[in-house]
Amino acid sequence: MLTVDFDRLGLRPGERVLDMGCGAGRHAFEMYRRGADVVAFDQDADELAGVRDLFTAMREAGEVPEGAEADTKEGDALALPFADGEFDRVVAAEVLEHIPADIQAIEELARVLRPGGTIALTVPRWLPEAICWRLSDDYHNTPGGHIRIYTDKELVTKAENAGLRHTGRGYAHGLHSPYWWLKCAVGVTNDDHPAVKAYHRLLVWDIMQRPWLTRTAEKVLDPAIGKSLVLYFDKPDGR
Repeated sequence: MLTVDFDRLGLRPGERVLDMGCGAGRHAFEMYRRGADVVAFDQDADELAGVRDLFTAMREAGEVPEGAEADTKEGDALALPFADGEFDRVVAAEVLEHIPADIQAIEELARVLRPGGTIALTVPRWLPEAICWRLSDDYHNTPGGHIRIYTDKELVTKAENAGLRHTGRGYAHGLHSPYWWLKCAVGVTNDDHPAVKAYHRLLVWDIMQRPWLTRTAEKVLDPAIGKSLVLYFDKPDGR
């Protein structure tokens, strides 16, 4: 389930790309399939071990183009262990809302992006997220959970202050917002609730089968209640 549009990002085979806060690796895997030189970065060693294993499995199964490379790196988002301008493309998907010093993290992302390169930042969208917070304190009051709700303007301003130039926006996962509202209403850990189980089956079916019905529904729902805000930036030459 991808949040970032890699065609819009401008990703091309052979480019060096960073997936910062990669988690289970969904975006890193897609960039690897597209022939990029991928670094999956996270502070969770267990998550990275799983990502590394799947990189190996993809390579052995012949799922990646000749010459594509992939690696993992553990570290701190506030002090990225990479050189200035090292990456052609950068992705930070659903991670900034977890980081107290988000301005410092954005500055680090801008630092390691080359002039002329592009970056996608995705965070939970304000309205769907605000509804979740209103429905359930447990949704966000957890260790390592969401600590802020971004407006579009706030995140654009913070990125522009770091030297990036805003080039576009999008919204994703409109079918997922009602699912999370439902979970918040019945209890975020109550996965056995019949309505939650039924909706989860729908989402799994959608992800696996990608039927025209739900694809059409998401195109309608994304602009209105898409769960994720996706902002695209480039780094002007000379920065």
